[in-house]
Amino acid sequence: MSEDIIALLKENVIQGRRTKDDEGIDENMAGTPGVLELTQLALEKKISAETIITQALTAGMQVVGDKFTKKEYFIPDMLASAEAVGGAMDILKPYLEASDVATKGKFIIATVKGDIHDIGKNIVSILLKGAGYEVNDLGTDVPTERIVGIVGEYKPDFLGLSALLTTTMVVMGEIIEALKESGLRDKVKVLIGGAAVSDEYAQEIGADAYCVDGFHAVKVLDAFKEEKA
Repeated sequence: MSEDIIALLKENVIQGRRTKDDEGIDENMAGTPGVLELTQLALEKKISAETIITQALTAGMQVVGDKFTKKEYFIPDMLASAEAVGGAMDILKPYLEASDVATKGKFIIATVKGDIHDIGKNIVSILLKGAGYEVNDLGTDVPTERIVGIVGEYKPDFLGLSALLTTTMVVMGEIIEALKESGLRDKVKVLIGGAAVSDEYAQEIGADAYCVDGFHAVKVLDAFKEEKA
């Protein structure tokens, strides 16, 4: 029974079905339980939050990521699945806290000052939550001083910076310099992403990594953790 619920939950993540009212990629699934209902059911059946995350949510998003890479899925498809996982993580949060399940690390993410684009950032946030990271999303158009201040206060393992515009990507370098001046640069890994930036730009400004998308960000962070271990 538990295996059936986990398998159904994973399939509904792949289908991008948040609730029973959603049709799904293959359609004609409306009326059957979606990710939110199945997550609640799994908890009622005493399936651990950790099992739900690793075997259903994360496993499902890995399939979505593969489909996206192969161009079988497009951004709206991926976003639907990511939003479903985000909703499930909101349900699971109190259970994770109560069971004292350790997170993979603290991650702060923000779209830099002058830039209000957030779709890519939001997808990254949801995927990282689903992968087991504790995410603090500061939103868009975030001033450099606020980012540096929260890094000092929150003491994250990782900082993600997003910019879509060539006019705002320069702020990323300013943030890294501000972190250096505050004595915080060597205490946090800085990842950058967005249409305006590249791996070369990450190296130019002294960032630790450039991430193509949310799936790549999960792989980069997991690789950092393996190096640390």
